[in-house]
Amino acid sequence: MKRPIQKMAIVLAAVALIGATAAWYRNRSDDDTAAYQTAGVTRGDLQVTISATGTVEPEEVIDVGAQVAGQILSFGQDASGNTVDYGSQVTAGTVLARIDDSLYASEAANAQAQVQAAQAGVQRAEADLEQFRAKLHQAERDWQRAEKIGPSEALAQASYDAYRSAYESAKANLAVGQASILQSRAGLAQSQAVLSRANRNLGLCTIVSPVKGVIIDRRVNIGQTVVASLNAPSLFLIAKDLTRMQVWVAVNEADIGKIHAGQPVTFTVDAFPGQTFRGTVGKVRLNASMTQNVVTYTVEIITDNKDGRLLPYLTANVQFELQHLNEVLRVPNAALRWTPQSAEIAPQTRESMPSTDQTGSQVASRPRSGTKARQASDDSHLHLLWTTEGAYVRPIKVRTGASDGILTAIEGDGLTEGLPVVTGLKSRGSGPSDDRNPFTPQFMRRNRSQQSR
Repeated sequence: MKRPIQKMAIVLAAVALIGATAAWYRNRSDDDTAAYQTAGVTRGDLQVTISATGTVEPEEVIDVGAQVAGQILSFGQDASGNTVDYGSQVTAGTVLARIDDSLYASEAANAQAQVQAAQAGVQRAEADLEQFRAKLHQAERDWQRAEKIGPSEALAQASYDAYRSAYESAKANLAVGQASILQSRAGLAQSQAVLSRANRNLGLCTIVSPVKGVIIDRRVNIGQTVVASLNAPSLFLIAKDLTRMQVWVAVNEADIGKIHAGQPVTFTVDAFPGQTFRGTVGKVRLNASMTQNVVTYTVEIITDNKDGRLLPYLTANVQFELQHLNEVLRVPNAALRWTPQSAEIAPQTRESMPSTDQTGSQVASRPRSGTKARQASDDSHLHLLWTTEGAYVRPIKVRTGASDGILTAIEGDGLTEGLPVVTGLKSRGSGPSDDRNPFTPQFMRRNRSQQSR
């Protein structure tokens, strides 16, 4: 009676062991399948761009300075009747500021007096010239009469010589009078030039706007003294038209060959997150700059700002559009970089793969990292993607196209939208012993000889 019970217990133990083993293998298979990180092949648009950072700039900026030195007495009024300040709308001729003109007014008055004195000097020289002409006429007639008579009893030799000397002296005085007129007229012209300069300096004490625009910077305050020496001090910065802005972008020399005029551009600014602005490349400046041995070129991007949302000097994150593909199959770049070990490849596929090394990993034509190898052919556009097949993976040959840095366009046989491709590995064990919790107490198993005792 005891013997059938023992047989039944052995049978039940065997069934339980078989069930546990099956469950273990099933769980192990599920764990192995879930150990791969996958992403589906998607279909959509792909845009290839070059990223760069730039600054929003007004299209044309006028720097208004002072050509004379003095203290700022007051500011003018803008088109709305308010005191000129940041953001004021001004027109050409609008008074921006007034500088103390007392010194320049005094110089102008002094110059005006000098002009009047020079004019009087000209008039006197002209009167003297007329007097010299009259004297010359009288001396010439006396000399003509004396010359007819000649030295004789009627005209003494001394008198004859005196008439001749008076005539010659009158001619010389006439020449002196003519020279005096030229000199006085030159003095008048010089005085007039001094007066013009003084009036000009006096007028420069009133700072006016040369163009119609918006004041984006006011760099002086009332009571501040400006000193104009070799460089005119800057007082105001005026943008002519804020409805058209530019973005100045520094582009690396490695990418500048891909940039051309008229190229479409998109950019964002931190002030308006989630909003994308569009523009076009205006021109590429030829004056390169070097910073820490990196050569960059400034690219001007033209953009419309009719809504006035873009403010001067915002930082812009720019994307130059190089290529745009519509409705293509795409995979994450990580899927193109991942390569399995030989043991992870499906057995039926592993036999048809190229020769393997001693570790069982596939031999690749590119440098290897650890025990993994990159599947690639001589053509740099040919790659292998790996899709799951139960607990293993199998390869799919594809030809890669353009990439936006995250996704890459692919084409090849067997590709379908939604096909899972491996992008990496999840954390998993390498064998049955690794499935046990390392913190679970481990008991030593007795061998068969010990169990038989």
